[in-house]
Amino acid sequence: MRKRLTEFLPRKADLKMTPVLAESPASRYFSFSLLYFAQGVPEGLTFFAIPAWLALNDVSPIVIGSYLAMVTLPWSLKLILAPLMDRFTIQSMGRKRPWVIFGQIGLVLSFISLSTLNDPLNHIPILMASGFTISLFGCFQDVATDGMAVDIIPIEEQARANGLMWGSKVIGISASLAAGTYMINQFGFSNGVLVPAVFTSALILVPVFFVERRGEKRFPWSFGQASLEAKLLQVGNFKQFLLDTYRVATRFSSIVLSVFMFLAGAVVAYMDTLLPIFTIQKLAWTNDEYSNLLASASILGGVLGMFVGGALVDFFGKKKMLLVYTLFWLISFVGFLFFNSDWFSDTVASILIFALTAGVVFSSIATLTICMTHCWKRVSATQFTLYMTLNNVGRSAGSGMAGYVKEYFDWYTTFTFGLVVLVVAMVLIGFLRIKKQLKTIERLEKEALEKLNLEMELSLP
Repeated sequence: MRKRLTEFLPRKADLKMTPVLAESPASRYFSFSLLYFAQGVPEGLTFFAIPAWLALNDVSPIVIGSYLAMVTLPWSLKLILAPLMDRFTIQSMGRKRPWVIFGQIGLVLSFISLSTLNDPLNHIPILMASGFTISLFGCFQDVATDGMAVDIIPIEEQARANGLMWGSKVIGISASLAAGTYMINQFGFSNGVLVPAVFTSALILVPVFFVERRGEKRFPWSFGQASLEAKLLQVGNFKQFLLDTYRVATRFSSIVLSVFMFLAGAVVAYMDTLLPIFTIQKLAWTNDEYSNLLASASILGGVLGMFVGGALVDFFGKKKMLLVYTLFWLISFVGFLFFNSDWFSDTVASILIFALTAGVVFSSIATLTICMTHCWKRVSATQFTLYMTLNNVGRSAGSGMAGYVKEYFDWYTTFTFGLVVLVVAMVLIGFLRIKKQLKTIERLEKEALEKLNLEMELSLP
């Protein structure tokens, strides 16, 4: 008995020293910032560096658009993954943390697999399939991280946390874009795609280091158990889960937010697809020039977003700042409409790309905060993913549409089409009802707890 007690105590002491996200704002800010940085690493390579490299090698806009549509497609499957994560998990390790670790491992293996592809220009279908796989595991990591953030971060910290998280993600995208482009140009495609694998391998230590709530296990074989709060939030069956999701997602403000997310995603991806084609094939830039500019703009926007974007949302309000941030997109689109004028130059193009990138970063911070505010923790991963899925369906549609629009119309008409979609999205912002949504969620949670208490009373002998 004495020997068994001696073996038990170190494990319990180690549990007390484990960082707990639910108990420390500093741990939340630090950990979620790194996890969002990890989300940005694969996107920087697959969404930006590789399309720019394809454009440099004279690949047609339709093929580039098709590649991006394939890479963004798995993000449309997030709505299938999220219910699995809300319903099934290793509760003793946390509601979402096991899925974060699974996604990180899959990303590392996917990048290593992509690095074995020789002559990707002559094997575009394989390149598309590899990009699809990377995005699929990225979805696991993304959905789990988002669900954990909604569960753990208090509402009063959400704006500031989203500023830090989204800024970190943008920096991750930029770092991966710049490093990936440099490595591909200098050392070849296979060596270039190994850089994100190194980043992702190192960042897997983040979800391994912390736990969500006090008393949970760090590893399956560690000492610990599921927390009471996690047990109360866990939905017991799919029927109840679907009912809860339906009740919160069909509110008026949720529906408006869903449509906005689709249109916003379409506009962002539309420009992401057009810009490398426009700058490289129209303005005769190199992929290095384009990638370095985009990386610089993203890093600047990310850093400002981390320390300014969330603070402004806290001070002036979510909806108001989302509208202000989205105006940066509008200004950029209007500028691109005059690219045939005498004053349009490489410098002007660079300024417009900076403005567009900053607008996207800052508006994303406000948008994510609003999405979190609209979520009911009981179905957090699924509801938040619903918004993100619609955003990514929009991205997939925008990417695929951009190539075909440019194929049949001039640049002026092509940019005008994107401007019209953006204006419609901005109009929808005015119809969001955030305070009413919060009151609805409070009422739904009260009803759920009353029902649970009644069921427990009836089950007693």
